Amino acid sequence: MKSNTLILLLVFVFLSFSRSEAQSSFKVMFYNLLNYPDETAVANREEDLEFIISDYQPDLFLVCELNNITGANTVLNITQTAIRPSFEMATFVSNTSDDNFGDSNDLQNLLYYDSSKFSLEEEVIVPTNLRDFNVYRLRLNTVNQLTNPVELYVIVCHLKASSGPDNAQRRFEMVQELDNYLNTLPSDSHVLLGGDLNLYTALESAFQELLDTTNNITFTDPANQIGNWSNNTTFIDVFTQSTRTQSGFGGSRGGFDDRFDFILTSENMLTSTDLAYTPDSYKVYGNNGVISCYNSRINSSNCAGPEYSEALREALHNFSDHLPVTIEIETSETLLNTNNFVLKETWSIEQSLVRSEVIINLNNVSPNGRSLSIYNQLGQLITEKPI
Repeated sequence: MKSNTLILLLVFVFLSFSRSEAQSSFKVMFYNLLNYPDETAVANREEDLEFIISDYQPDLFLVCELNNITGANTVLNITQTAIRPSFEMATFVSNTSDDNFGDSNDLQNLLYYDSSKFSLEEEVIVPTNLRDFNVYRLRLNTVNQLTNPVELYVIVCHLKASSGPDNAQRRFEMVQELDNYLNTLPSDSHVLLGGDLNLYTALESAFQELLDTTNNITFTDPANQIGNWSNNTTFIDVFTQSTRTQSGFGGSRGGFDDRFDFILTSENMLTSTDLAYTPDSYKVYGNNGVISCYNSRINSSNCAGPEYSEALREALHNFSDHLPVTIEIETSETLLNTNNFVLKETWSIEQSLVRSEVIINLNNVSPNGRSLSIYNQLGQLITEKPI
């Protein structure tokens, strides 16, 4: 066995294989996947999904209407290819709320997350009268996570669909079950809720319950678009359904006229320095906000605009009858460098940020004309040594 130790004299340098840049913002996307993968009316939907998330590059990807573990694993593979290999998914759990009805409901929720930026600390199921709320407690991978941990509760949900007082009442009862759980959390918790809420107006009791200031956790609409959303073009920039006007694609074909999909945040995320909503970052992805898009299909020329391309809107039209909702959140904390390196040979360094010297231990490494290059934090080559 061959063992070498290199001692190099340097001035404030980083090794090229361990340079990192602190990131302070995170991109979040919620998306109703429209019965994925069981809905097969449109072929090759995976290609559309890969195009969509590759274009946005979320750090947290919240989904509903996921049918089974096969689909969950396929989506994971897509996130790892289209975004970053460090993506992981929470535990796939079949809906428990319908157990008394024979487990007939195959619409599940799930969270995908960049594990280089977040650690999944806890998973909670909140059952209701129809579908579960899935709650995920995340911790940011920060330098100070032991002394000042920054945590985020992410809730993914899918409330009862359809209009009418009976359906509105069931939505309200579902939210009441969520509130019972939220009452158990510290009141200063950072909480993010992404879901297909199937709401027609902000006056619905379910929405009013979420925004109730007497709650332990009070939610806010970061888009600040409170009103009667359905068929009201005043709110067209937050419409999410339907992307379609013709049959044969699955899902709804009512045209673009409703705001069903939301990302809400706890009120403290509007002012917190540890973890906060980035102002003006709330977007409906693929929605150019043009009045002519009302009651149209999202890939039509009526929905064209400067922000979202025809190619993206075509993929969104083909994949789901809903558009995704996105926000950005930010932290004042510094993230750890948690990139994973797969090494074919054994080596180690005693520290990566150095003032005068760096010690590198090389074990069982054959020379074969190889060299070690060292760069400073500006990317400039400091020295190159044969090994």
